[in-house]
This record gives sequence, structure tokens and C-alpha cells, in this order.
Amino acid sequence: MRFIAHIIGRLIRYLTIGTLGFVVGALTLYIFWVRSGPPLQLWHTETLTEEFTVERTNSIVTFEDYLRLEDKLFAQLEDQIYARTETGPAFDLARYSTGSAADPHHRRPNWNRSFELPANTPAGGVLLLHGMSDSPYSFRALGEALHQRGYWVIGLRLPGHGTIPSGLKHVTWEDMAAAVRLSMEHLASQVGQTPIHIMGYSTGAPLALDYSLNLLEGASIPMPASLVLISPAIGITPAAVLAEWQARLAAVPGLEKLAWTQILPEFDPFKYNSFTSNAGTQVHLLTRNVAQRVEILAAQGPIENFPPTLVILSTVDATVSTDAVVDNLLEHLAPGRHELVLFDINRNKVNSTILVSDPGPLTTRMMANDTLPFALTLISNENNKSTTVVSRHKPPLSAKTETEPLNAAWPRGVISLSHVALPIPPDDPLYGQRTSPYADQTLQLGQIDIQGERGLLKFSADWLLRLRYNPFYDYLESRVVEWVDGVTR
Repeated sequence: MRFIAHIIGRLIRYLTIGTLGFVVGALTLYIFWVRSGPPLQLWHTETLTEEFTVERTNSIVTFEDYLRLEDKLFAQLEDQIYARTETGPAFDLARYSTGSAADPHHRRPNWNRSFELPANTPAGGVLLLHGMSDSPYSFRALGEALHQRGYWVIGLRLPGHGTIPSGLKHVTWEDMAAAVRLSMEHLASQVGQTPIHIMGYSTGAPLALDYSLNLLEGASIPMPASLVLISPAIGITPAAVLAEWQARLAAVPGLEKLAWTQILPEFDPFKYNSFTSNAGTQVHLLTRNVAQRVEILAAQGPIENFPPTLVILSTVDATVSTDAVVDNLLEHLAPGRHELVLFDINRNKVNSTILVSDPGPLTTRMMANDTLPFALTLISNENNKSTTVVSRHKPPLSAKTETEPLNAAWPRGVISLSHVALPIPPDDPLYGQRTSPYADQTLQLGQIDIQGERGLLKFSADWLLRLRYNPFYDYLESRVVEWVDGVTR
């Protein structure tokens, strides 16, 4: 017995040493790979100090204060970044080169900044919350549509955004949540007793949920009449969880590049291409916080008195988890006025041999499930031989569906929507179709139809493949407006 115990002990030691050796070796190779990547630029290393943080809430107490601080922030951006970045033809695709095609100063207004669209006699208020590494531009079209309906609209620039990618190295989700509260208090002061709605895209969605959960937990803050969540980051991919450890290692001298999960050229006027590990960490912390609080509330039974919630997303999304929308939120809400709208993949173009996975089994199960406490609408092909799409809708606690034609079809060559596409119309001047009459002739990022040798272009393969606009945007906008109007009136 002693001999056997000795052998087992030696095996355990060898396995432990081998495992540690593998981990250390893999980590060493990873660090070497990161350090050998592209060099850090000015917008990766500089820090802008005039940014809003939760620690500043003692001095920044109103939305007007927030905008004044934002003025200082963008003046600092001019002095520290634009004034120190070279100009000329060689930099014509550089966001921080003054006068370049990617310079956001070309566009009026500069949609990187918070915007406010007042109404003389507001039907209500709408707060728009963009996603991580994004800007208020993503909600430009929906904001203008709601303003035309008589709503007082605020497109909030979340802290860390709209300036330089390094703004996301130190921002926290609590900073962003504090800015949301300031904006809601301002809207309430402007629209009186009329309803206020919160629309959240990607990371903006859990921020909207965080605010609403604060109310259920007893906070004395203005109540949202409804929520609209587009491509919501309610559950995220595992890479965001790993980013927390990468961010910690970045504090070690010589490992500064570990603060970044992506270091890319900055040619998009309204989104960061480079992405910090801290940004992934904050998304993880925020979504985990929201999911845990929902679970605690749901332990006492289905959650009552939650704002009517409309969720819109694609069945395939490389950034967020579609299953988590149901598992971490909708199935915990009491039956009532909540709805999930899903855009299916293009069934006319499906070839199972080239797909990683097909979301069809999930949507089929959900459409047949008569216990779901929320309404479900699936936007999908009329049949597998047609590119025409229809709406298949079923109410809560029912499997009975109604089909409605939408007078819309999949564009040629498009197989699915994407995380970044949903709130963007086809005629968007930057991200829309190449054939759009409104296309910006100096820079068009929406439809880049180019083939050639790899490694030749400044654009990554993602830019050549990923859909940047929503061919069914008209349907999305009509549903959002209908939803907000229905709750308001």
C-alpha cells in the first residue's frame, strides 16, 4: 500500500509540474505574441483627464454640468491628440489627422458627442444609450425618428467614448451608470409627467437594466415607462471574462500592450477599432451584476412591475449571447407586455456545410413553446426557396402563431444580420449600402466590395465580411416607434 501511495504521489507531482509548465509556456507565448504586435500610437497611450467619473458626482450634479465637462474633454482632445497628429495624403484614412476622410469634424454635428433634441410640447422623453467602444452615432437615425414624433431625445455619450481608445483603459461601468442617472433626471425635469423611455444598444442595454433594477430595489429616481434593448449585452462571449486577467497583467512594466485585446488602425470616425481588455472586463462585471440581481428578485417569483421591455436582436451574434436574453432576463419576468423580436438567418442561402452552427433548432423550440411569459416575433424567410421575409408572431403563454408579410427581402449575398448592423439604416451615409444616394463619397465603410491578396488593405477581414447596416431597418424603426407610442399614449 505504501508503494502504491508513493507511485500515486509521484504521478500527482509530475502532473502538477506538467500543468504548471504548460500554463507558463502558453502564457509566455501569448505575451510574446502580444508584444510583437502593432506599435501603440498616441491615442493608445495618452490619458484625457477631463472625463466624467463616478467620483466626480459631487461636482457634476446635473446634465448641464456633464455637457460643460464634455466641452473641456473635447478641447483637451484637440490639444493632446489632433494637434500632435500628422496631416496630409499619407494620413487620409486616420481618424485623428485633421482634415482626413475619417476626421469626425467633417460631419455636423459631431455625433461622437452627447446630443439633445428638444421638443416644444414633448410627448415624452427618450434616453439613448450606445454600446461599448461605440458612440451616440449608432442611435442617430432612431433618435431623429422619435424626435419627429414629438419626443425629447437625449443621445448620451457614455464616459470613455467618442474621444480616443485609451478612454476605455480605466473607465468603469459605475461611471457609465452614474451618467445614465444624470441624464434621466434631466429628462424628467424637461418632460414633466410624460413617460420616459430608455433605449439601450449592446452595453447600453444592461445599463438600462441596471437603472430599472435600482428602482425595483427602492432607489428614488425617475421611472422609465418602457425599455427597448437592441443587440443587448445581457450575456457575453467567454473572451470578455478572460479580459479581466489580461487587464491585470498589463500593470506589469513592459507588458503595456496586454491592456489591449485589439490594436488596429483608427479609421472609423464614430467607433474605436482598438479595444481594451478593461472594456471587456467592465462588460463582464456589468452583465454579471445585472444577471445576479435579476436572479435574486426572481427567487421570490416572477418579477412584477418591471417596465414593458422590447428586445430586438439577431439569432446569430458574435459579440453577445442570444440565449442569455431569455435565460437571464425575459423568462424571469411576470407575463405581461414584454416581447422578443428575432431576426433569423437567410434561410434561402443556408448551406449547412459552411455554417459553424444553425440557430434554427433554438428558434423552432421557442416558437413551439407555450410557456414563455413574453411575446415572440421571428423575422424569417417565407420559405427556404424565397428571399422574401415574413413576421411570425405568437403571444405570451401560447404556441399559436400569426404570419404577416413585410414587403421586404434579403439583399443579394447577405446571409445574416450582425451585432453592429441592427440600428443602422441602409441609407446611412457612413455604414449604409454603397449604392445609397446619401453615401459619403469621401468615406464609405458599410459595403466594401473588394477582393485581392490578403494583407494588402488597412481594413481587416471583418470589415469586408461583417454587415454594417440593417436591410430591415424600416421594420425595426416602425416597431420601436409603435412600442414607445403604445406605452406613452
